Amino acid sequence: MKIVVFNVKYSENLGDGLLAECVELALASGRGGIEVETIDLAGRQAFAAGHGRRRRLALGLLRWLPAVIRRRLVRAALEHRLNKLRAQWEDKIVSADAVVIGGGNLFQDDDLNFPLKIGTVLDCVSRHDRPLAIYAVGVSNHWSEPAYHLFARLKQTRLVHLSVRDGFAQDAWSEHFPEGPSAKIARDPGLLLQASSTPGERVSLPTDPMTIGLCITNPLILRRHGRATVSGIPFSSIAAYRDLIGLLLDDGQRVVLFCNGAREDQAFAESIRNSVAKHRAIAAGTLTVSGRPRLPVDLIETIQSMNVILAHRLHACIAAYALRIPHVGLGWDKKVEGFFNSVGREAYFIKESSPPPEHVVLLLKAAQKETIEALRHHLTVAEARAGVSNMRRHLIESDQYPALQV
Repeated sequence: MKIVVFNVKYSENLGDGLLAECVELALASGRGGIEVETIDLAGRQAFAAGHGRRRRLALGLLRWLPAVIRRRLVRAALEHRLNKLRAQWEDKIVSADAVVIGGGNLFQDDDLNFPLKIGTVLDCVSRHDRPLAIYAVGVSNHWSEPAYHLFARLKQTRLVHLSVRDGFAQDAWSEHFPEGPSAKIARDPGLLLQASSTPGERVSLPTDPMTIGLCITNPLILRRHGRATVSGIPFSSIAAYRDLIGLLLDDGQRVVLFCNGAREDQAFAESIRNSVAKHRAIAAGTLTVSGRPRLPVDLIETIQSMNVILAHRLHACIAAYALRIPHVGLGWDKKVEGFFNSVGREAYFIKESSPPPEHVVLLLKAAQKETIEALRHHLTVAEARAGVSNMRRHLIESDQYPALQV
């Protein structure tokens, strides 16, 4: 059996690549002899193959335009590209026995970017009548009317599995499609990291001093994809990071700035480091910037080298949890809060827009001391594995499963 999976595997944000690899391995494992091929919705063919500078320029332009104009520009930019990709996707779907869309935050209306791409895939799936699974996806609350109609093309497909990754996504799905089909919750496939692509057993790290990893995200990204203004998001300025880093260095800790792979995040990390250096003397080796990761394994190895991390990025937190690395999350999007709620780590999630840096230092130390509770972790990973196994079974036995009712 051959399954083609659509997501954004080759995004510069390597969290997407990490979860895509977990999906591939989970689908291919076990009985049934399944062959899996992942197709990137942006047409990328490999990691580190994106157009970072072009993307940064586009994001900088879009941020200043009204939503209606942004959607028109995105549609115009994508139409020619999608016409080419459609032919490729048709060929892949014709040769496949089933199709998966997921995981990742794919059902979001980012000025019609994902709606146009997903809508095109749904057209192809419907035309060739392949069983479809929508698996462990994120769902945003606010969709424009054009986005709704593009996503609603799923109603014309033979949908045999539908799952979202948390309670917030499930509520949003129900609001968009109150008449159905209804979505179940399946844990994010990135949680299967420990069972799939861990590069080796974790070496015990010294805790005096600790190595504290700050996963840096450019505020432009937070503003673009989050629902709050930048001023309402914690650690959305160089000054906020500088204050925290100063306290950590004064406390004798080692600080490493790293990112999930996006070039704009790496540039912002460099700016933070340079700002700190202008305001104080830095002892050798106490404040460093990790090299930009190019592959998911690079990100995994970076996270494994930390005693504790602080992050906005959802999959930095998910990877840390999977690897049992203590972590503190920063609020900017419901998807991050949803994950912390789902694993009982609400105490280590920061919602305040301007948390006192002293409080953050104490929270990082508390997270490192408490670690990740072993039994809860074991059950969470087992639930993630059961979720993908359930989807896999629905696809294998799709002739026995009627399409989900609308």
